[in-house]
Amino acid sequence: MNRLTGKTALITGAAQGIGQAFARRFVDEGAQVVIADINIEAAQQTARSIGASAVAMDVSDTLSIKAGVAAALEQLGHIDILINNAAVFTAAPLAEVTEADFVRTFDINVRGTLFTAQIVAKHMIERGRGGKIINMASQAGRRGEALVPVYCATKAAVISLTQSIGLDLIQHGINVNAISPGVVDGVHWDGVDAYFARLENKPLGQKKQEVAAQVPYGRMGLAEDLTGMAVFLASADADYVVAQTYNVDGGNWMS
Repeated sequence: MNRLTGKTALITGAAQGIGQAFARRFVDEGAQVVIADINIEAAQQTARSIGASAVAMDVSDTLSIKAGVAAALEQLGHIDILINNAAVFTAAPLAEVTEADFVRTFDINVRGTLFTAQIVAKHMIERGRGGKIINMASQAGRRGEALVPVYCATKAAVISLTQSIGLDLIQHGINVNAISPGVVDGVHWDGVDAYFARLENKPLGQKKQEVAAQVPYGRMGLAEDLTGMAVFLASADADYVVAQTYNVDGGNWMS
């Protein structure tokens, strides 16, 4: 029997990358899935390819979150599982950090996580059947990195939010936990690599090679490496797991 049969899931930022891998795996595990993404065309294309549905959502805009959740509820009837996956990366030395970049990154990575969780949790509480909320943190939230002050701060905030709202919502039978990936190859790390190519004056691809060599497992992660943890946290097997952040990083960071 598939582990998520009969469950419904809303996954933000799932048109591509890690979110898409979550959506695909959840469908394979028997869940009904709605992909929420700011790029609705890409979301619809992904949804068609895996047997899911799609809604438009900009997690930096609370009205858009409310509209997206309402649209997802129209399609699903209810939401059992939320994955707060939508996020952006930024990097710059302190002297070059701009207020606009700071606001944008916190709006998407932190504000979006908080208010999407709030809006979905209100539905879960009203329904009275509990639920699972999974936030996406990062090893960057476990430690500082010299050229990544804003992104690291947002992911540290996600870990803290997971603890606080996890303790708040468990009284309603809603488990809130997080996944902390390491370096995951794909579209996200293509962008990260481009940042470091500029900031460290390196050819494209060199940073990827360097970080891959540092992973104890012996390679960068793949989006599919994270899906097992997501299924576990979304399943009844994690009913007694509350407010935790799990590293899934090939041994890159221990905490």
